[in-house]
Amino acid sequence: MTTQSRKSSKAESEQRREHRYLNAQGAEVKTRDEAFAPLTDVSAEALTVPVKLQLNNGATTFEMELRINPNTSPFTVTGGRITSGICGAPWDITGGSIGNQLRLDAKRAGQGSCANTITIVGQYQNPPSYRGTYGFDGASSSFNHTTLYQI
Repeated sequence: MTTQSRKSSKAESEQRREHRYLNAQGAEVKTRDEAFAPLTDVSAEALTVPVKLQLNNGATTFEMELRINPNTSPFTVTGGRITSGICGAPWDITGGSIGNQLRLDAKRAGQGSCANTITIVGQYQNPPSYRGTYGFDGASSSFNHTTLYQI
């Protein structure tokens, strides 16, 4: 029985020893620890993305612009507005989440003799949308809705 050993060239051996490390932003760094270090100089804007939703209940349509944190599960709603279709628009979205369940809480920012708060809840369904209910001033089950993602 014979044993053969593979002789590697000097260039191959240097290539195996040399590593390039890139951080999450794509910049080259010197060490593996730097590559996987938590980002400390990230703005709040970089941690949120815009999402547009449209709530329909047959009689009315609410247009909504949200900001969510896509690094959470379910997505945390960090802010936004209901821009039209609701008495006293615009409404400030103060919180909520989007995942298998939808929950949005908002307070009236506009004028008028309307309710002061709205709560929207729903269950995810296919095609991508939420079926559920919403209500005003503490209620969440007064009116049925289907809420769709907008492109």
